[in-house]
Order: sequence, then structure tokens, then C-alpha cells
Amino acid sequence: MTGPTRLLVFSDLDGTLLDHDTYGFENARPALRLLKERGHRLVLASSKTAAEMAPIREAAGFEHCEAIIENGAGILPPLKMELFASSGGTEHDRLCRALAALPAGLRACFTGFSDWSVEEVARRTGLSQDAAALAKKRMFSEPGIWRGSESDFEDFRAILGKNSIFVQQGGRFSTLSFGGTKGARLADLAEHYRRVDGASSLTVALGDAPNDRDMLARADIAIVIPNPAHAGLAGFTRPEGKQLRWAQKTGAAGWNEEVLRLLDKIEKREDRSHV
Repeated sequence: MTGPTRLLVFSDLDGTLLDHDTYGFENARPALRLLKERGHRLVLASSKTAAEMAPIREAAGFEHCEAIIENGAGILPPLKMELFASSGGTEHDRLCRALAALPAGLRACFTGFSDWSVEEVARRTGLSQDAAALAKKRMFSEPGIWRGSESDFEDFRAILGKNSIFVQQGGRFSTLSFGGTKGARLADLAEHYRRVDGASSLTVALGDAPNDRDMLARADIAIVIPNPAHAGLAGFTRPEGKQLRWAQKTGAAGWNEEVLRLLDKIEKREDRSHV
């Protein structure tokens, strides 16, 4: 007889656990409560900063778990509310210097959080000004918008790539970083908990946008949340040996329905194993 199934759930925020327009997750509270009651772990994964992520993680009830921040470029440890820069500055400082060194024509086509005031970040994201101020406290990445041609964008990516800078496309923004993805962090944390627990967890990933693709592909169970605000993950297919589900509802309601369905399925399977 095997032991109870332990879930290690990785979830994107905007458009997945958080509704795209309201940034709320009230509709997901039943699943969040049951996930915690049964002792499963939830790792939130987002382009958000540590300053943004910490209060959301706490409100969801999973401050005892790591959080993947800035699209996988960093990790917020359990129970930490913020991170601090070293005396040598941050990776975000290096990104800004690399942007400043671009040819003027290419630099003019990309505007990011470091270019915008708090008011502008709030306008472009729909966040409150307080939340927008937290979103500007970046340490590892620079989200922004590209306004140039496709060919210029390829030049932009190529020049930044020579400086080991990667560009990831999310639901709202293109995000620059020195590497680290949600998928790579999933693999790292799954291995970490395998060593801690002495057994492997069943990994589950939920996402809605192209920058969730790697995370979804690496999980044992991938759940795609539809988002009418963008093309999302149209064409995403199930990797060999993995399970894939497409939620019927958007945002927190879809998240809640799919996680409750999964928990119910696990409970029924374990009940049968004890007969």
C-alpha cells in the first residue's frame, strides 16, 4: 500500500488564480482552503516582485511555501516578506544598463517599468497606485511593451542575447531577465521537496499565457486556464507521459473548479485503496 498522494501545485497569478480584470481570487477560496487542509503545497509563480507576491501568498494562506517571482528569475523563500539588494546592485540594475546601451532606435521601441512613473504602471496594469509602487520594486527583471516591427524585435532580442539577457512573452508584457524560468524553478523545487520528504510529490501546474508553457510542460499534470484577453496557450499539446486539462471557466473560478476536481479524484482513489 502506498502513502497518501502529496501535491506540489505551481500556479501562475494574473489570469489564472487572479482574475484578469479584478486581480481577485475570492472564487478560488474553497479550493485554496481544501488544498491547505489536506497538507498540499502551493507555490505561486508570477512576473510579480517579492514585494507584490508576499501579501498575495499570505492572503492565500501559503506563506510557508516558496514563491517564484519575476517570471522565474528569483525565488521568495518561505515566510520572507521582501528581498534586499547586495552592495553590488541588482540584476535589474544590470538590465537597465544593457537597455541604455542599445542603439537609440531599438531602445525607443521598448518601454518598461523603469521608464514609467507609478501612475503609468497603474494605468497600464490596472493596479492601484500602491500596488503599482510595489510592482516597480524589481530586482531580477524588467517587463515592458515593444512598439516596433517584428524584424527590429528580432534584432532587439539578438543584441540582448549577446549579453545573456532573455525575453519572455507574457499575457501583458515582454519581460527581460538573465534567465531562470517558471519551469526551471518547478524542477528545482520538486527535487528539493523530494529530498526533504523522502518521496516525490505529484506536480501540478496551472497557467494561461505563453510564459507558463515551460512550467506546464514540466508538471505531471498541466491545467490550462482560458483567458479571453489574449491568445493564451492555443495549440499547447500534452507532453508525452503527462496529463493535460483545459479548464472550462476563466480565472479564479476555473482554478477553483479544476483544483477541487483534482482533489476529489485523489480522495476517491485513496478511499478505494484502503478498502
